Amino acid sequence: MITATASKRFHLLAPAGYHIALRVGFAFPLEDVNKLPEQWVQHYMTNRFVLTDPVLRWNYANTGTIRWSEIDSVDDENNVIDQAALFGMRFGAAVSVADGGNSAQRSFGMFSRPDREFTRDELALLFEGVSQLHDQMAPPQNLTCAELEAVRMLRDGLRLKQIAFELEISEGAVKQRLKNAKGKLGATTSVQAASLAENYGLI
Repeated sequence: MITATASKRFHLLAPAGYHIALRVGFAFPLEDVNKLPEQWVQHYMTNRFVLTDPVLRWNYANTGTIRWSEIDSVDDENNVIDQAALFGMRFGAAVSVADGGNSAQRSFGMFSRPDREFTRDELALLFEGVSQLHDQMAPPQNLTCAELEAVRMLRDGLRLKQIAFELEISEGAVKQRLKNAKGKLGATTSVQAASLAENYGLI
């Protein structure tokens, strides 16, 4: 979760607005914070720029930082970056971090200013900030195979009795596994635990 301190830091560095997506897995991020100008968000959605946005494309294909002005204009077929300038976002930066190994999860941010390019030091601060949030939201590593199996079966729509029958254990044992999983995932309900485990790519 983005703290007030982190939010203030990003606002100071990107006074024209920012958008951060944390722990993006197959489709959706675990947390999404959009502080871009409201009119721009409406314009962006109306024109379906998500399909051609060169900044978003860069974030998915790279790790590190880049100024919007350094992104090849050939990749901006709909002039998304030029149109963003009309909404006060004249200068921007993209930041993307990803897990090592086989994990497909990444976190990224788009940051904008109305007055000047981001300095090298500011890019480093933005990368550090997004990296910290990415690490803070890393999936727990201490769930057992038995706990994940119970959570997966719950996600698949099985009831407690069915899970107990399939695993040849008591309903009480199923409840305990789900309780353990909830605690480790920081979830308040078993359904939320299943959703988090899926978003983390654990099941």
